[in-house]
Amino acid sequence: MRSVRMRILATLLVLAAVGVGGWQLLPSQRDENRTITVGTTDAVTSLDPAGAYDAGSWALFNNVFQSLLTFEPGGVTPVPDAAQSCEFVGSDLSTYRCELREGLTFPSGRAMTAQDVKYSFDRVKRIKSDVGPSSLLDTLGSVSASGRTVTFQLSSPDATFPLKVATGAGAIVDREKYPADALRTDNAADGTGPYALTAYTKDNKAVLAPNSLYKGALKGTGRPVELRYYSDADALDSAWMAKRIDVATRTLPPEVLAGLNSADPDQRVSEADSSEIRNLYFNTRAGSPLHDVRVRQALAWLIDRERLAATVYKGTVDPLFSLIPTGITGHTTSFFDSYPSLSPTKARALLDEAGVSLPVRFTYGYATGRGAATAEEAAELKRQLEASGLFRVTVKGYEWTDFQKRWASGKLDAYAVGWVADFPDPDTYGGPLVGTKSTMNTGYSDKAVDRLITASQQYADRSEATKDFRSLQEAVARDVPVIPLWQAKEYVVTSEDVGGGQYLSDGTGLFRLWSLNWI
Repeated sequence: MRSVRMRILATLLVLAAVGVGGWQLLPSQRDENRTITVGTTDAVTSLDPAGAYDAGSWALFNNVFQSLLTFEPGGVTPVPDAAQSCEFVGSDLSTYRCELREGLTFPSGRAMTAQDVKYSFDRVKRIKSDVGPSSLLDTLGSVSASGRTVTFQLSSPDATFPLKVATGAGAIVDREKYPADALRTDNAADGTGPYALTAYTKDNKAVLAPNSLYKGALKGTGRPVELRYYSDADALDSAWMAKRIDVATRTLPPEVLAGLNSADPDQRVSEADSSEIRNLYFNTRAGSPLHDVRVRQALAWLIDRERLAATVYKGTVDPLFSLIPTGITGHTTSFFDSYPSLSPTKARALLDEAGVSLPVRFTYGYATGRGAATAEEAAELKRQLEASGLFRVTVKGYEWTDFQKRWASGKLDAYAVGWVADFPDPDTYGGPLVGTKSTMNTGYSDKAVDRLITASQQYADRSEATKDFRSLQEAVARDVPVIPLWQAKEYVVTSEDVGGGQYLSDGTGLFRLWSLNWI
């Protein structure tokens, strides 16, 4: 999740020159209750905010739950949502206090209180799910509640804490509906967001109705929405072509994205910069075939990102040469600087120095049905690495939930995972990806890297953290617990009678279903 304002590269839409634009006209009365269907290949790991830390789950959380804070479209500074106001107390960035908005009501009719907020944060930390967001709250020491006031005591200064509060990790749940020390396992969700979840079938659909009780940063709620989940990009494309859905996003096949035509009168297409990236992670623990840093450095000399982007993804992604993507404060090209060209010769020299038997054998895992062309990507990376004669790669795809559990338990040698920015700040690429307690669970731990992550969090002016982030990226290129592969672009396709698709996602980490409208 991921000054960081996402620049719109291109919007392939023709706006009528009438006020706010022809496709932002108010819907007719007959469309007021007509459902907009949105298709995606993202999956939902859990309906419980304590048990999921992935784009598909958080997309649903953004709409069903409230956090104390949220982001306005294109904004980089969080604004009050369930809170009336929030601020740091004192100048040391270690105490953060929020005053809860009045009149917030759960679906049961019970009023939300500061105790619910405390309960929500405490249970994320207590449950500490392997695939949950507890690592995002690693600087949170304790939470107290009194009246409508919630106070967070941080274990170290953290200027990014308000941004983390605005994410799915800060989703507020009804303490009477969610167990304190275990995940809720039914197909319901009780939040105070702009939508109410009225029906849910795993891997099939989520039905959302505007929440008439909602009070928060939004002026109003959106149209009824049905999210439909597809097993892979081809299935999503088939649904789009058959007009079974009104909006297609995340993600159509690369060849379809490459062929999108803004002149097509039957659809509206938006293409924008994105802070989403995809990395190849390595199990660095003792006993792993990739434990020796020289073996991982050898891999870095062999991966051809340009070919991967051009062939597998048809130019719909950009090669990425550092942990922090282009357009984000502190971005560098550390992997290009350290490994400027493909070199099987340098890779062999490193492996000879490491004294390992050739070819080095390891397993590569990926999630089936997640995004587009993941199987083709795995095959291409296998081809590139084996062409050198230095590696032998066993490739295997896993269902998304199984895949998460396998990397979380250290059962994979290497695994490719996409990463959508949690919030618009480079910190979202630090601790969660390469810190000692990273959610990627590579086993990598470096005291200097941890110090850089902590040091970068002390600056209220985020531009002052640039030096720390540059040093962090240099360290990652040296130690190679991860190899950046590519940076995505954001594509949303809607039918000609649906507007607002360009506002659905903008790099702030939010998925704004309420932005969609009938024209």
